[in-house]
Amino acid sequence: MVIISALASEINLLLIISLVVVFLGLILKRFNQPYIIAYILSGVILGPHGLSIVTDINVAQNLGDVGLIILMFFIGMEISLPDFLRRWKVAFFGTGMQVIFSLILMYILGSILGWSINRMVLLGFIISISSSAVVIKLIQDQANPTSKTSQNVISILLTQDILIVPMIILLTLLGGDELDVNQVILQVIGGVLIIITMVILIKKQKIKFPFEKILKDDHELQIFAALIACFGIALVTSLFELSASLGALVSGILINASDSNKWLHDSLHSFRVVLISIFFISVGMLIDLFFLKEHLFTISILVLIVYLSNHGINAVSLKLLGNTWRESLIGGSFLAQIGEFSFVLATLGLEQNIITIYGYQITIIIIAITIFISPFWVVITQKILGSS
Repeated sequence: MVIISALASEINLLLIISLVVVFLGLILKRFNQPYIIAYILSGVILGPHGLSIVTDINVAQNLGDVGLIILMFFIGMEISLPDFLRRWKVAFFGTGMQVIFSLILMYILGSILGWSINRMVLLGFIISISSSAVVIKLIQDQANPTSKTSQNVISILLTQDILIVPMIILLTLLGGDELDVNQVILQVIGGVLIIITMVILIKKQKIKFPFEKILKDDHELQIFAALIACFGIALVTSLFELSASLGALVSGILINASDSNKWLHDSLHSFRVVLISIFFISVGMLIDLFFLKEHLFTISILVLIVYLSNHGINAVSLKLLGNTWRESLIGGSFLAQIGEFSFVLATLGLEQNIITIYGYQITIIIIAITIFISPFWVVITQKILGSS
């Protein structure tokens, strides 16, 4: 009876979440707005700071992390490594300028406000990372994924995701904790293995996976084969103390170079929709409406500073790399928000005593709000500059 009762409770919860998402989605559809907004609003309404229908944020975040892995896998499947290498200047210099300018901005702001150098570095890293989850979804919904602007933005996003590991190591050192030598060795070995894999892929151009022909017409086994492809390398990279999302990205890039791309894409599409929506719902649950109301002015100013600075920094970076002002400004609008990996950096900053509980709460809610605002910011920029 207890099992049946628990199952009924889970079914009721799933039903409520689905009803709220569909209701909000239908409203937003009438205004041609992306479903990301519906997902985040659902998290706000149903979460512990709303109606408290969902109180365990950790469960939602864990499911959201799985959704993020699937998203990175899908991103990888759309990336041709030779094409990415042809845009290495955009990826390397675009990301480098974003990080450097963000650190300079935080140094100037921190000098005025009396921050420690550790806090300046932490917040500089946090605002320099954009959201792969949001941007890729927006590009697919609103823009042409194969356009020059979209490809430049994706190149920068991928490089940002790779930079997360050295950022975490540096913040650990700044926090005063001893560096775990074994962990660093594992990360270096994992990084070298990924580089070797990519070099082999560049040389071979095309690869074949076992049982490709057998699975080609077997739609049931395709689903499980797709899950193995997605989570297999993700698990391996996590064993090397690297991001599971990075492993999923590498896996997707490998799939792109095989003949399995289409059926793997189709097999996981439904999982992708559900799990990615849960990721955005978990982001919405982090928005504390009472805390937001109490610190509305401060948060509003900081969100505006983040958007103007990130948009400006990325637009100037893209312009310096040879894009037109129009392409640069649209690209900057896609990269203006703070990304999901910045949640990890903020948590690490709290654990290392670089920021206080208050600073952590402010940072978390600003990240969540910038993700929520992102679709509106992109649409407004496109309308000002003309349709893309």
